[in-house]
Amino acid sequence: METRRFPVPPGVAGERLDVALSRVLGFTRTFAAEVIEGGGVTSDRGVMAKSDRVAEGEQLEVTWKPKSEPVVVPRDVPGLSIIYADDDIVVVDKPVGVTAHPSAGWDGPTVLGALAAAGVRISASGSAERAGVVHRLDAGTSGVMVVAASDLAYSELKRAFHDREVDKVYHAVVQGHPDPLRGTIDAPIGRHPGARWKFAVTSDGKPSVTHYETQEAFRSASLLEVNLETGRTHQIRVHLSTQRHPCVGDEMYGADKALSARLGLSRQWLHAVRLAFRHPGTGEAVEFTSPYPADLAHALDVLRRD
Repeated sequence: METRRFPVPPGVAGERLDVALSRVLGFTRTFAAEVIEGGGVTSDRGVMAKSDRVAEGEQLEVTWKPKSEPVVVPRDVPGLSIIYADDDIVVVDKPVGVTAHPSAGWDGPTVLGALAAAGVRISASGSAERAGVVHRLDAGTSGVMVVAASDLAYSELKRAFHDREVDKVYHAVVQGHPDPLRGTIDAPIGRHPGARWKFAVTSDGKPSVTHYETQEAFRSASLLEVNLETGRTHQIRVHLSTQRHPCVGDEMYGADKALSARLGLSRQWLHAVRLAFRHPGTGEAVEFTSPYPADLAHALDVLRRD
């Protein structure tokens, strides 16, 4: 265990405790919340909560168990396929249950681990456990994803994603029928105030823009094509759930459990179907697509038969 005692510096006075810890001690907001929720932060007020505001000069005592750094472990991943590879990029079709890179608390398969097991070289740019990763898909979201194989590609793709020059298209099956049938959801997304593993539309969140268009309507659900301007964690899931049209199967964000069971779904119906961008090496426009995996195709068939 490690312990630090320090007075609150002027620069974080008035901030929430989790924000103050992340700035003073360099913790991630998630790890800061874990330490606080475990009773690891005390002051003259006693054990503190993450939403407590800190005062300048207030003496804090923080005790935590350091986490070991996540590392890339080579591991074959059934169902993960390489769509395209050259000296600059590697494009994969990611199955459900796989994360982009290792992280604290995740011991399952990763895209980087699968590429390492296959002997695929990727860029060393970025932190060791995220080398070459320029964007991510949730573990519960399947589909097309690109990884940088060269340092040039890493730099150019990071810039392209940041500048919204990458066409990211998803298909989602949602409960009900959105009205209007096509539209834009422009609402900031941040950490959920009551559950650190979830996200929500919050007044102090990051700008987030989602465009959607209905492709097919069923009795109890709709198939949407979704285009992202931004790339926030859980963005599509959060935005659609705030419209009262959660992704079918996404029980974390309010999906109906009975419908999920009837469709045989154990995860959200959300798939990255297309990714298009300028090739970082040649400058040419490239586009990659991914077909629906078996579980999503089955659920769609059931809806069409209703």
